[in-house]
Amino acid sequence: MTRPRVKLLLVDDHEVVRLGLRALFATVPHFQVVGEAASAKDAMAEARRCQPDVVVMDVRLPDGSGVEACRDLRSERPEAAVLMLTSYADEEAVVASVMAGAVGFLLKQTKAERLIEAVETAARGESLLDAAITRTVLDQLRRLGTQPTGEAPALAVLSEQERKVLPLIAEGKTNRQIAEALYLSEHTIKTHVSNILQKLHLSRRAEAAAFIARLHQRNP
Repeated sequence: MTRPRVKLLLVDDHEVVRLGLRALFATVPHFQVVGEAASAKDAMAEARRCQPDVVVMDVRLPDGSGVEACRDLRSERPEAAVLMLTSYADEEAVVASVMAGAVGFLLKQTKAERLIEAVETAARGESLLDAAITRTVLDQLRRLGTQPTGEAPALAVLSEQERKVLPLIAEGKTNRQIAEALYLSEHTIKTHVSNILQKLHLSRRAEAAAFIARLHQRNP
């Protein structure tokens, strides 16, 4: 029985890294690298062009955050799974990746067979994120989003509705998915997201991810 083909998009600003990944994935018959990108902007363009099943994304890109690129890509193409790659791990990056909707977070030092296994898992629509880490992060964000403002001073500037939206952003949901979850219009959710960023003095969702990661660290 022929295994279904898995289309891959490689996003890393280092050509040597992309060449190494391409060579590795070429050893798997049903893997096909259909595109490469060296920046967040190019990643979006390539994703539209080649419609990958799995995107292997560097956390840090020259024109922005790979986490932000992950969020934008997932918003536009939710069926694509995104695996984040990084040279070193930190809690803030893990939290931001979870919030952006990534299905996995791997170090570049990961063994080749583990990376292949990760792509297989992602292609099946499964998550590689450690269950305990994911549960802890999301439970914390839900708690911060619903608790009285007196218990989370940093969120006191947000309305009750905005604090309900925040943990759904944390789960990597798009505006449309948040609207469906809260039984509100997509336009209303877009307004709430905009207000959240403005009130927290942030310019985009990736910065909100970092803000909440720091909040999580101060409120374990």
